[in-house]
Amino acid sequence: MTTPLPVTLLSGFLGSGKTSVLTNLINSLESLRLAIIVNDMSELNIDASLLKAGARQLSQTEERLVEMQNGCICCTLREDLLLEVGRLAREGKFDYLLIESSGISEPMAVAETFAFDGEEGTTLQDIARLDTMVTVVDIPNFLSTIGSQESLKDRKMEATDEDERGIMELLVDQIEFANVILLNKTDLVTPLELFMAEALIRKINPKARLHKTIHGRIAPDQLLDTGLFDMEAAMDAPGWMAELRGEETPETEEYGISSMVFRARRPFHPKRLNKFINKEMGGIVRSKGFVWIATRHDQCGAWSQAGEFLNLEQMGMWSAAALEPGETPDEETLNEWEEPWGDRRQELVFIGVNLDKPALEKKLNAALMKDKEMKGGPEAWEMLEDPLPEWEDLFDEFGLNELEDDDL
Repeated sequence: MTTPLPVTLLSGFLGSGKTSVLTNLINSLESLRLAIIVNDMSELNIDASLLKAGARQLSQTEERLVEMQNGCICCTLREDLLLEVGRLAREGKFDYLLIESSGISEPMAVAETFAFDGEEGTTLQDIARLDTMVTVVDIPNFLSTIGSQESLKDRKMEATDEDERGIMELLVDQIEFANVILLNKTDLVTPLELFMAEALIRKINPKARLHKTIHGRIAPDQLLDTGLFDMEAAMDAPGWMAELRGEETPETEEYGISSMVFRARRPFHPKRLNKFINKEMGGIVRSKGFVWIATRHDQCGAWSQAGEFLNLEQMGMWSAAALEPGETPDEETLNEWEEPWGDRRQELVFIGVNLDKPALEKKLNAALMKDKEMKGGPEAWEMLEDPLPEWEDLFDEFGLNELEDDDL
């Protein structure tokens, strides 16, 4: 059986220095036969042109550079990526595959391509093995972007007309799912700025290996054949999951970076939650978790915020609502079970700079249903005013300042 072709995926926002990292890698690997895929959103693949100019001459017999342009491999070019990686792996001519994704791609969406079913029940991972997920972070830009309200559309960088992602949201996504994170352009910030950026990135992803770089220079063995990627672990890796489990994360509160977990066993009042979202979330860089809203008693809400953008969507039914009469919850659900409402709960992690934890907890508690309101029960709760976007589908998305806020 042929050994699967190992793959390193290189992600990072536009201008982070991915092409410099890739060029340095190519120039450092004299004996390795490389295949390279470079993805660019534009009609003209500038990154591929820069790579050709900056790296040593790419031999047609030992190396292959494939350009994928005018689209993003995490969405519009996903099927093309599947076919291209499969073709390169089946050729059997290469020792390693490097993929430089577009600046707006989400690494997990690309990684999931390797698990897609192919012909005759096979998957891409049968012939190509995703080995390492690397994210390059432009530290000066990262520091200036914290708390940004800009979206990809504001910068005319969106992947499709429906792409509503925020810049900070995308940066956090690229950081959360990386095995290796390169803190690039460290020569352009002060030591204190670098420390604060590193501390915040460690909070977002406490398990990744961090390396400080200048001009994208890094030893190849830090990015290739590390064996670090594991799909199941990647899905469970983000810093917010570690916080929910109570795992220790680096102590950074001395520098103003901290986190807190909010848990409660009563629903949010929709109008007061709307007020909290619109007016009372200052200083929060990242928050994520599960929410229970009184007017949507049986629906489990998924909360994901980065910077000034919040996704609040339905992720399914609470088990307490989905179980048939007399049916017993599984062991995992029982661990979260508490009468009389079963597994319904608030479970949110907040990561921020200069986070006032007592004040934040007070605001969140104020948004919960009060004792008198709880007595009405779910039938009465359905009659409450609910200014939050409807969950007609699972992907309602909005900016923090775009919700209806009348009479709050």
